[in-house]
Amino acid sequence: MKEIEILIEVKNTKEEALKLLGQFEFKGAKETLDVYFNNPLRTELRPDESGRLTNCYRFRLKDGKATVAYKVDHFDDSMNWTYSDEYETGIDNFDTALQIQQHLGFEELVRIDNTKYTYLTDVYEIVLEDVKDLGLFLEVEKLEQVSDDKVLEVKEGIRNFIKTLGISLGEEQNAGKPELMLRKINLYN
Repeated sequence: MKEIEILIEVKNTKEEALKLLGQFEFKGAKETLDVYFNNPLRTELRPDESGRLTNCYRFRLKDGKATVAYKVDHFDDSMNWTYSDEYETGIDNFDTALQIQQHLGFEELVRIDNTKYTYLTDVYEIVLEDVKDLGLFLEVEKLEQVSDDKVLEVKEGIRNFIKTLGISLGEEQNAGKPELMLRKINLYN
């Protein structure tokens, strides 16, 4: 599935941002743990010298349900992230799946522990993410599938939608939370 979204740091308090998002259908708050792996034999899973990931191998535990995902990021000519192809499926036992990865030679790269507050419109999924040791972020994702030639147009539509929310925001992130965490813990600068 093509994942088209925008991630932006939130400058408001969590309470202020949640109040502003209250105009939308609230789907709930869920504790989420994402564990990202790399493998010394798989160069595409390793961050580059700046910490940028172009492919991600992730295990997620969200509200008691476990999934595994592989993501391939796509960039424009200026190396700005445009979208990801995401392949995700359920797994029965999170802890056993993590142990299997370690036995296969995969190494834990980074953990992202957060609470996701999810809201819906007819067009977008809006998630306020309170990420442990990283900060507060707004992620807005297009719900329907989009053809390749419409990706940049859809991203601009998301940006325009975000401007209407009234939330005080920082810069749009040209990186995912794993990359931001890797940079914060000074593994890559």
